[in-house]
Amino acid sequence: MSQRIGPAPDTHREPATSPLVVLHQCPVPGFGTVSFRRLVPDQDAAVVHAWVDDERARFWGMVGHTVEQVREVYAFVDGLNTHHAYLAEHDGRPVCLLQTYQPEHDPLSDHYAVRPGDVGIHLLFAPPEGEPRHGFGGALLDAVVSFVCADPGHLRIVGEPDARNSKAHRLLLRGGFTMGDEITMEHKTARLFFLELGTQLSTGGRTTTAPDSPACSGP
Repeated sequence: MSQRIGPAPDTHREPATSPLVVLHQCPVPGFGTVSFRRLVPDQDAAVVHAWVDDERARFWGMVGHTVEQVREVYAFVDGLNTHHAYLAEHDGRPVCLLQTYQPEHDPLSDHYAVRPGDVGIHLLFAPPEGEPRHGFGGALLDAVVSFVCADPGHLRIVGEPDARNSKAHRLLLRGGFTMGDEITMEHKTARLFFLELGTQLSTGGRTTTAPDSPACSGP
């Protein structure tokens, strides 16, 4: 994976099971509706495997994994209170894997000064079906920000993509993130990115009000 998980020993939760409950839903102008639900390892492993076992996802660090290995990884993540995995669906089709985590319970905390309210994210977009739609990546990032900042305890988003992943860097910068230091972690060299929440954000030419935009809804 693109990160190493180091949770506190008492931070486990009950595994995700059916039914699949929508946690957050957001209309994205020009693209339809994006919704978020908890990833269910037994049901979603095959879909996620098709995304991560692909050269385009090499920075995710799971090329060569089997479906069962992917299921095991996300079953472990699903049992933690400090790290979470979600699927974003665009009009009912899975389009994005989102992982969030508490940086203070992650090896990342050894490499920057964690602030109260920080939330870390990892993003992996699904391969497009047919011709890529211009602006769709930015629209998905808008929806991710809306979902993450729906929790009033989240005050700043922290990203740490691979230092070589220039495509991710460009997406985050267009989304209003600021670039931080380059850091050397155990499993990769990364570049820090930050997005302050609780203010009006301009993403890809669009404007999103965080954290309580009336256009989006939770459960």
